[in-house]
Amino acid sequence: MVATARELATAVRAGELDPVALTERTLHGIDAANRVVGAFRKVRAEEALSEAREVAKRPDLADLPLAGVPVAVKDVAEISGEYAGWGSSAMPTEVSTTDAEVVRRLRAAGAVIVGLTRVPELCIWPMSDGPDGMARNPWHPAHTAGGSSGGSAAAVAAGLVPVAHGTDGLGSIRLPAAMCGLVGIKPGADLLAEGGWYGMSAHGSLATTVTDAALMLSVLAGKPELAEVGQERPLRVAVSSDLPLTHAPVPKPLTAAVDHVADVLARLGHQVERATPQYGTAATLGILGRWFAGPAEQAEDLERARLQRRTRAHVRLGKALRTARLIRPGTKTRWLARAERFFGEYDVLLTPTLATLPPKAERWHDRSWAANAIPSIRVAGFTGLWNLAGYPAMSVPAGRHPSGLPIGVQLVAAPGGESRLLRLAAQLERENPWPRTP
Repeated sequence: MVATARELATAVRAGELDPVALTERTLHGIDAANRVVGAFRKVRAEEALSEAREVAKRPDLADLPLAGVPVAVKDVAEISGEYAGWGSSAMPTEVSTTDAEVVRRLRAAGAVIVGLTRVPELCIWPMSDGPDGMARNPWHPAHTAGGSSGGSAAAVAAGLVPVAHGTDGLGSIRLPAAMCGLVGIKPGADLLAEGGWYGMSAHGSLATTVTDAALMLSVLAGKPELAEVGQERPLRVAVSSDLPLTHAPVPKPLTAAVDHVADVLARLGHQVERATPQYGTAATLGILGRWFAGPAEQAEDLERARLQRRTRAHVRLGKALRTARLIRPGTKTRWLARAERFFGEYDVLLTPTLATLPPKAERWHDRSWAANAIPSIRVAGFTGLWNLAGYPAMSVPAGRHPSGLPIGVQLVAAPGGESRLLRLAAQLERENPWPRTP
């Protein structure tokens, strides 16, 4: 899929491209590549073609922002006629009779939903694999595509679809976006809260360009103005590669990408200086507690024996934390006060997206909880605190590791700052362009 979502929608609206032919072409590409990248849990071939025929007949076709555009939806959203699998054989398989709100908005915008993308069980891990397959990084298939929106990232990075839906509870959009060389945005909790993990999770978008990510986000949020990515004024940008809690060293290629982007922003006229938020130990421990307790709450009605062993251990720990009433709102309140003070002085924070290089693509679901938890905690150190705060954050491609793996940087803004992040990312895309697909 070389064309962007905007280009495809423009061609469909103008009558230059038939939605059915576009969907057929997309399904052919998925059939050829999905067995390699493992992006999809379910490909909706017949359903997608039916949807494309309906889009072609719509009287408002010329006004649809995603007219005929093939999109992928993360396997956590309710879709009429499908079940949300959440990467688990313990989840009920009764099909839904309704669409989730974000799916209704995609359909209303003219999108064609070609499939449900792979996730790790209950979206706990930053590696998207299970007994039925694994999502691999299209740039470097020996590495994971990330998680929990790993299947969505793999589908976009492999060029199977131009845009995809994801959710982000502790970095689940930004981490796979960084690993797969994509633009991935998690909006603020006030815009697109997903409802899970004590309010930390939000719906968002993954794309190969900033304008496509903005277009997809505008549809998911029901806010057309988000699709208009204009020019940004000079901003106060704080730059930090100091890892919260552990202050462990971050691999040099990841920090070098941050330094390079900081230099680009300075050349563009932004006020750039080194500054680190007062993260605090309690806030970091607070997100770890919610990482345990959120899935434990979701698993209450599931048959525990059908969960993977890594998940059973995770859920046991989460249940103990919930029983002891250790998930306390004061943790978030105190962190929010520090974050607000920091963003009173700065407009945007620039950090690495990943704290380590991506894990390998392996059968992580067969391993112990500790074998999964250690690399998960290590790789996600920069992302989760902004879920606790409910602040918008995104990952933008910034370079390449000597191995060929993409490298991303994270941009964070105060609530309501989604458009600011998109405008700044668009500046970076113009000044520091990245390859869109392998």
